[in-house]
Amino acid sequence: MNSTHDAIIIGTGQAGPSLAARLSGAGMKIAVIERKLFGGTCVNTGCTPTKTLVASAYAIHLARQFCNDLQVDMKKLKARKDAVVARSAIEKWMTGLPNCEVIKGHARFTAPHTVAVGDQTLISPKIFVNVGARARIPAIPGLDQVPYLTNSSILDLDFVPPHLIILGGSAVGVEFAQMYRRFGSEVTVIEEASRLLQHEDEDVSAAVLDIFAKEGINVVLNAHNLAVKRVDGGLCVHNITGSHLLVATGRVPNTDDLGLDKAGIATDEHGHIHVDEDCATNARGVWALGDCNGRGGFTHTSYNDYEIVAANLLDQDSRRISDRINAYAVYIDPPLGRVGMTEAEVRKSKRPALIGRRPMSKVSRAVEKGETLGFMKILVDQETKLILGAAILGTGGDEAIHCILDMMYAGAQSSLMQRAVHIHPTVSELIPTMLGELKPLT
Repeated sequence: MNSTHDAIIIGTGQAGPSLAARLSGAGMKIAVIERKLFGGTCVNTGCTPTKTLVASAYAIHLARQFCNDLQVDMKKLKARKDAVVARSAIEKWMTGLPNCEVIKGHARFTAPHTVAVGDQTLISPKIFVNVGARARIPAIPGLDQVPYLTNSSILDLDFVPPHLIILGGSAVGVEFAQMYRRFGSEVTVIEEASRLLQHEDEDVSAAVLDIFAKEGINVVLNAHNLAVKRVDGGLCVHNITGSHLLVATGRVPNTDDLGLDKAGIATDEHGHIHVDEDCATNARGVWALGDCNGRGGFTHTSYNDYEIVAANLLDQDSRRISDRINAYAVYIDPPLGRVGMTEAEVRKSKRPALIGRRPMSKVSRAVEKGETLGFMKILVDQETKLILGAAILGTGGDEAIHCILDMMYAGAQSSLMQRAVHIHPTVSELIPTMLGELKPLT
């Protein structure tokens, strides 16, 4: 069975549904294809469920300050997480869009502008790929001989593992490490690099390591020549015996089984689809949005990809990937909010710069909350006085960082923010103070 559409969208992550609504609203006849979970990673196995569990872990952590023998009902925590995820209802919403055919199945390119789903063939001059990414499973000896968890499958647990070993000390690994430690597991993080969160500055990594030490999370760094084997009652990794294993060693795009070669769509060595500043691929009439294009890797960048495509196609508004400023958060407690360049990147650039720094122990709001771990820092170009980047590792850091992000988007000099009058008591109010104490980055 053949059908022709004005546009085809493959995948329903953060970019796909919104783009479908815009194209549908513009009167286009569209087809949306999803092979597994409507809404993609974020609402099903990413942000929504994990941050729901992070919130539960935080509540437990606070409660333990008053009750040391607190018992955790993991079944209830999972039920709450499942209820929050169930609110998404993206599939139902999409089936109600006018001019939109929703198809469940595995889409594969069979030729340029041609996609097959089972025995159905769809043809369109415009095709948008929004297929996301999945957990990367490393080639570690013995790993295929033991049961292991990924960031997706661990969400199905309704019990607390006695000893959770986590391979990987990047964002996913550290978030689950602290979460399950607070649920009551013994936790060991094994990282091949010399520090946790290796893409952050060394002072950030050191502070996170200190936070983990205070909570009794074991961390093994510089772990090379890893191997996994079964032992009585569990498994062993790097001479560490645990009951369960979480593999959190990065992500790979879901592009290896789409028949991209049939449409002449180019990818890099990691499988990410090459795109230009408008998210267009090298194949005429094909765009790639979200994690599969390797240009962001976050829910907010995926949604921005949709905004870029919609603006260029429908609004005659030239928007580009390079317009956005790198920004994200790591949802440990206290959270890390990051924007722009790291200190290491500024140093590498050789530009003259200024730096401001303040420990959270000198932030009134943090002291009042009894949450003084971490620090904030900001980097400013010494000549232009434009903000280059910042990190806030501290209570409210994931929200306070937006004060700085918005100033960067506005292209405002740091002196403007320094003179701003922020509300007391907040974390944000100390950002102008920090800017008033800038020193040369030496």
